[in-house]
Amino acid sequence: MRSWLKSNRGFLLFILCFGFFRAAVADWNPIPSGSMRPTILEGDVVFVNRLAYDFKLPLTDIAVLSLGEPERGDVVTFSSPKDGTRLIKRIVGIPGDVVELRAGVLLLNGVPAQYLQRMEAQEPLAYFGSTPSLRAVERVAGSDRHVQYLPAVRATRDFGPLTVPRDSYFMLGDNRDNSEDSRFIGPVPRRLLIGRAERLVVSADVEGDWMPRFDRIGKKVN
Repeated sequence: MRSWLKSNRGFLLFILCFGFFRAAVADWNPIPSGSMRPTILEGDVVFVNRLAYDFKLPLTDIAVLSLGEPERGDVVTFSSPKDGTRLIKRIVGIPGDVVELRAGVLLLNGVPAQYLQRMEAQEPLAYFGSTPSLRAVERVAGSDRHVQYLPAVRATRDFGPLTVPRDSYFMLGDNRDNSEDSRFIGPVPRRLLIGRAERLVVSADVEGDWMPRFDRIGKKVN
């Protein structure tokens, strides 16, 4: 065993450094669901900056150094406070914000979002076919993002008002009618944030022929 360790120490050191890098510095996550459509699609792999907010002890939620503050509009990965599942959503409310939805319209601190550039599209279903969707640019609190609604789907379009607790964040999926977010799992404590999604590493058309989507590779996550 000692001889094997000696002869493979370079490889073992590489594995150790690689594991530390993914656990503490940066990671990449495949997207299995459509909760962030049209911003992020199934088959995208996102680069996640684990040092965007805190430096944590590897494989723990223990932060040892604060490096930045989460902001409204950031797309983040985090562990669900409900069951620990890793999710990716957008921060729409920071501590102290009052978040409310009325008929799908997002209100932040009493101010309703604007919905610009509205257009109709078709949203693919999980197994076959599609359903009509309504897409728009949502503008609120100085940030824009593309969102969509599914008129034919029964969804939670009324919520709150809720005041975001201290050291917690209110998350919504951009695909508002197909997302298990803070409307269902509650606000997310900062300690459960993993990192900020910044770019698409690779992308494949998992709904079709699994061919690479070259136009999405390297695209910034807005």
